Amino acid sequence: MSVHPAIGGIPLVLGGNVFGWTAARDESFAVLDAFHEAGGRMIDTADVYSAWVEGHQGGESERVIGEWLESRGVRSEMLIHTKTGMMGGKELYEPVRVLRSLDASLERLRTDYLDLYYAHKDYPELPIEEIVEAFGGAVASGKVRELGASNFNSERLSTAFDAAEAAGRTPFTVLQNEYNLVSRDKYAEDLQALCTARGIAMLPFYGLAAGYLSGKYRTAEDFERGARSGSVRGYAEKGQPVLGAMDEISAETGASLPAIALAWLIRQTGIPAPIASARTVEQLHDLLEFTRVELSEDQIARLTKSLPS
Repeated sequence: MSVHPAIGGIPLVLGGNVFGWTAARDESFAVLDAFHEAGGRMIDTADVYSAWVEGHQGGESERVIGEWLESRGVRSEMLIHTKTGMMGGKELYEPVRVLRSLDASLERLRTDYLDLYYAHKDYPELPIEEIVEAFGGAVASGKVRELGASNFNSERLSTAFDAAEAAGRTPFTVLQNEYNLVSRDKYAEDLQALCTARGIAMLPFYGLAAGYLSGKYRTAEDFERGARSGSVRGYAEKGQPVLGAMDEISAETGASLPAIALAWLIRQTGIPAPIASARTVEQLHDLLEFTRVELSEDQIARLTKSLPS
């Protein structure tokens, strides 16, 4: 199976950052089971998930997903995405380190190949040719089918694509940057044009702005609750007009705010599917509502214009 453009199943990449963190093993398995049953076929994780939790070292999410894949016997049905490059510095992109990180992720995921392997962040001080060579080596090992770049800007991504072509290496064909109704600068017009021209699929993370676009965070008291409350504060300054537009469209359509946010995303240039996570089966069902929401051109335009300049 190819990661894109024929992504298969429902147009959602299930984010794995909560697995082994806010979702314990049994909760994670329940969400993964429900996702698979609903036709979901893409799961995104990273070797750094969830190293930010006291007592964790990273790789917790990959282990949970690996145990689930093995216990359910569904590896061949799923597109598994993971990333490396956050647990250290630029030395992580030395060819031998990339291969070592890849093998560690494969062991935790209980598989012998990845459908998509990301450079989790750019190190601008590194010549882009070195990053291309290191990740090209991961494909040459036979253990990776497709490559992605996360948190790259248009200049570096374009240069990486050209460098891969010149060296006969596998190019990055997927981009994963933050993009949502209240945060749009990491996938601005230059990146949209690049992705369209090069056939690069954009799979945005933080599609719900760390939960802000669920509408749960509206008062000062709201920002004091939950494991992610600190992450959403930065969206509040510009977010109120966006929530207002979403509230209006929710009243018109009967759709939930998360469904509206994700339905807007998949109408944007170069985006075949957003990434979103769910801690419970109920949250997953709420996410999947967006696949049944039909926003009009007028509603899409109002949402697009709702963010203050």
